[in-house]
Amino acid sequence: MNRVLNELPEAFVSHTAISRGVSRAVKAGRLRKLASRLYTKNLDDPPEEIVRRNLWGIVAGYFPGALVADRTALETAPAPDGTVCLVTERGRTIELPGIVLRPRRGPGPISSDMSFLEGLYLSSQTRAFLENMRASRARSGRVPRTLTRARIEERLDRLIRISGKPAVNRLRDEARTIATELEMEREAARLDTLIGTLLGTRDSRLDSDVGRGRSRGRAYDPDRMELFHALHQALRDHPPRDRPALRRHAPGPTTLAFFEAYFSNFVEGTEFLVDEAVEIVFEGRIPQQRPADAHDVIGTWRIVSDTDEMRQTPRDSKTLTSLLQARHRRIMSGRPETRPGDFKVADNRAGQTVFVAPDLVRGTLEQGFGLYRSLETPFHRAVYMMFLVSEVHPFADGNGRVARVMMNAELVAGQEERIVIPTAFRDDYLAALRALSRTGRAEPLIQALDYAQRWTIAVDWTSIPETQRQLDACHAFLDPDEADAEGKRLRMPRRG
Repeated sequence: MNRVLNELPEAFVSHTAISRGVSRAVKAGRLRKLASRLYTKNLDDPPEEIVRRNLWGIVAGYFPGALVADRTALETAPAPDGTVCLVTERGRTIELPGIVLRPRRGPGPISSDMSFLEGLYLSSQTRAFLENMRASRARSGRVPRTLTRARIEERLDRLIRISGKPAVNRLRDEARTIATELEMEREAARLDTLIGTLLGTRDSRLDSDVGRGRSRGRAYDPDRMELFHALHQALRDHPPRDRPALRRHAPGPTTLAFFEAYFSNFVEGTEFLVDEAVEIVFEGRIPQQRPADAHDVIGTWRIVSDTDEMRQTPRDSKTLTSLLQARHRRIMSGRPETRPGDFKVADNRAGQTVFVAPDLVRGTLEQGFGLYRSLETPFHRAVYMMFLVSEVHPFADGNGRVARVMMNAELVAGQEERIVIPTAFRDDYLAALRALSRTGRAEPLIQALDYAQRWTIAVDWTSIPETQRQLDACHAFLDPDEADAEGKRLRMPRRG
């Protein structure tokens, strides 16, 4: 028996051939009983952890050859209450530490179902959607065997977003094919109607926001909405900052606008010496070798130096769209290949981040705008608006510049100080954006922009030559890699 026990997994379901040896091992303290017929060689770890990490072997021990079905087939994991749904020839509910095995009778595996772990089977995606079209109620405090209508809509929407309409149409066709074999014609009809409604060709009830948005032709990215909610909550929890814009005598406002445009382009890799940028902006000298880069700087400058333009903020999602497109058109006018003012028609990305798909841009901006409206302070709205535009990335190019214009427009309209991102602070700013985009952590972005605003208000912005000397002194022009190599960081300037 010792050899048999050594070959058994960490947790196992006892059967007739080994039951006597198991009983002796339990009495000898070499095995621990976790539930009816369930034992473990692990004498220390919590039972719930042991069951979870040996789940499918345990399921196969109780129900050999069972079909993993219903909600579990779509989630491929236990439900929040530990439910695992199965189709078996016989059997009853089995309660284990942290897990409940809930078998039901029904057609077993068919040719389109898949082999799964430990000799089990898994409902195909098509069959799983059919199974979840059945109405199901919670009983005895347990979750329903099937997902809610809203959850099904969200999963179908995700299939459309990731794999396109052909994928969901194939699902519909496959459902019709297997429905007769499974005696699920009614469920196939419901699935057909639901898919048609999501695609806008049918008209039926929809329970989810994402489903209703898609049916109206305003499909949006729900994953991005989670990020927008995280930022919105963090901003609501963040104490408001009151930093009124300083009154500056000429040429102070011009100087600030010049360096705002200069640094905003530098963040995107459009790099000129300050003297070159001065000639481009104020003397109209366009370098023959870099006309498009020069027009980027001029376009940004013309917007940020126009106080009336910078006082315009969106009052609704339609205004948001028109402001974005108009400002993008002005900034990118020197690059006709980027389709200035038109939303993107192909996916775009930065490193490992893939931004919102082209067909979801308008809907995601519309949904995101709903959260923007409930922010009360100019700084909060500025941070949120900048991230909304940056994360949607609605254009083929120029998104960062447009996002920062939209950010500072909120501050100008609220009579608060602008935010300038100097070259030395570029990596801090971009790292904070990535932290929110990739991990959902909003605080780094709020802190980075808070610091940048404090830095901006500390600079004198008197004239271009005087300001350039002050910016040199606080390392503002240093490339982040150079700054690291020299052990230097952006300094907070001293006024006066």
